[in-house]
Amino acid sequence: MSLAAHRARHVRLEVGGAVAAITLDRPERKNPLTFESYAELAAVFRMAAQDETVKAFTIAGAGGNFCSGGDVHEIIGPLLERDTRGLMQFTAMTGELVKAMRACPQPIIAAVDGIAAGAGAIVAMAADLRLGTPRAKVAFLFNRVGLAGCDMGACAILPRIIGQGRASELLYLGRSMGAEEGLAWGFFNALHAPEALAAETAKLARELAEGPGFAHAMTKRMLQMEWAMSIDQAIEAEAVAQALCMTTQDFRRAYDAFVAKRRPEFKGN
Repeated sequence: MSLAAHRARHVRLEVGGAVAAITLDRPERKNPLTFESYAELAAVFRMAAQDETVKAFTIAGAGGNFCSGGDVHEIIGPLLERDTRGLMQFTAMTGELVKAMRACPQPIIAAVDGIAAGAGAIVAMAADLRLGTPRAKVAFLFNRVGLAGCDMGACAILPRIIGQGRASELLYLGRSMGAEEGLAWGFFNALHAPEALAAETAKLARELAEGPGFAHAMTKRMLQMEWAMSIDQAIEAEAVAQALCMTTQDFRRAYDAFVAKRRPEFKGN
């Protein structure tokens, strides 16, 4: 099934052209995640691997906030009644969302306004690019509820974005990272006024979607795979990846456009 034909039930999914826009749409509660929305988000990102028409994703929250994390009433309360097996099933499901986001070949842009806390901070972290607003507050607050900071890949991914020491500070203390701090630390790629965030996110998504889709997917794959490689292994892997990209028609289109002194039109193959 194409993403355009998918009828999401627990989040809002809109496909316009080559961009799929996901909105967490429970603004009265600052867009918390539920068992159902966790599963649906993971399913959507897994479906993306089979959809050649979508070239980029955006994910945002409604009503001036990104995501307040797992719903206290619909998730946290019920978890207290689960045994170890049931708790493992839950943590495996939440981790599946991050796995799906990282395996999704299309670049994902998180548009973070207001609160991004707990699992909401993780979703922003798992995106490829992050745009924020001056009022954005990101908090990996797991220790505030008696849990470890090692949730959903945080100890693996966050240090690679902002550095080991800074990640350690956020994960140990559970404090909020402000927008300017997040920009200075490299968590945010850019900050925009709240009223401009949606338009700037859509603009960046369109720019990505107009680029060489196969090559973008390869870049994302290499960024993921090379975490566990030596420099020599990475160079060898990139040699193969780049040679594959040179077999695409996009590579030829770029050359033809350069010769003709015009802008290339990529088609993702």
